[in-house]
Amino acid sequence: MGKLIAERLVALVGILFALLIIVFLLESVIPADPVRAMVGASATREAVAVKRHELGLDKPLPQQFTAFVSRAVRGDLSLSLHTRRPVRDDLAAFLPATLELALAATVLAVLLGGALGILTARGGGTPLRLLLVSGASVPGFLLAILFLLLFYSGLHWLPGSGRLSSSLTPPSGPTGLYVVDGLLHGQLNVVVDAGRHLLLPALCLALAPAVALGRVLRSSLQTVLRQDHIRTARAKALGERRILFRHALRSALNAPLTMMGLQVGMLLAGVVVIETAFAWPGIGLYTVQSIASTDFPAVAGVTLVLGAFYVAVNALVDVGQLAADPRLRTA
Repeated sequence: MGKLIAERLVALVGILFALLIIVFLLESVIPADPVRAMVGASATREAVAVKRHELGLDKPLPQQFTAFVSRAVRGDLSLSLHTRRPVRDDLAAFLPATLELALAATVLAVLLGGALGILTARGGGTPLRLLLVSGASVPGFLLAILFLLLFYSGLHWLPGSGRLSSSLTPPSGPTGLYVVDGLLHGQLNVVVDAGRHLLLPALCLALAPAVALGRVLRSSLQTVLRQDHIRTARAKALGERRILFRHALRSALNAPLTMMGLQVGMLLAGVVVIETAFAWPGIGLYTVQSIASTDFPAVAGVTLVLGAFYVAVNALVDVGQLAADPRLRTA
């Protein structure tokens, strides 16, 4: 198994290097001039040329790429044209909010998708299935608006924007995740309030992956439940619940794990829309502001970070599949 994990790590490095190449080429071919955007539209040609020389953008492309990779490896993602701060510092400030939202959405997707798959594998759970499929069929921005109108504006059950109420002070680290930091500091009021702010955007993000995960789990479970070792377990008069959770579920996890890794990409793509709708101060909102100001260094930094996160999650999914199914380790 160690050899297989090492192979996955090598592939991970290769994919990240390919991502660096793609981001660099996009920066080279975009029609907008990042130097002109940095110095201002009224700057003289001489000022633009001086700034281009300072940034090394007047050198041949191979040299520029070498410098770009060297800076990226050190964590230097250049300066944001919008905030005038290092992109690395901006990402450090905005990333925890997105990470908390993505983790909450992933947990909800796994719980809802698992419930959908298990309940419908044996013919039940039709109301839940209809509800989830209906929710996942609605575009993310429309679902966010409907949730805001119903739970925030109409029923006043949940807050509609931000991560924490203005009357509360955000916990001071160490993770930047308000729910986790609130627990670590024993601030239960912060935990409850942060959870209430988190619920609506996380649910909007989780519905589509939950339906996809539930469908795959249902199909996989139905296949496993027809296999010989399940018939043997039933012949021994084992209970259906025990058969499902102790014998069938583990054998059926490979396809759902693969699907969950793929759904992470959909979840990350939806972050931009959902964070904008709920005024969630994360990377998605930062990306929208950066695009509006033609801030390519910031957009490139976000692309690299989200791409690395997606690749890392899929690598963990591969390891999870190896742990769940011994047959893969001997294949």
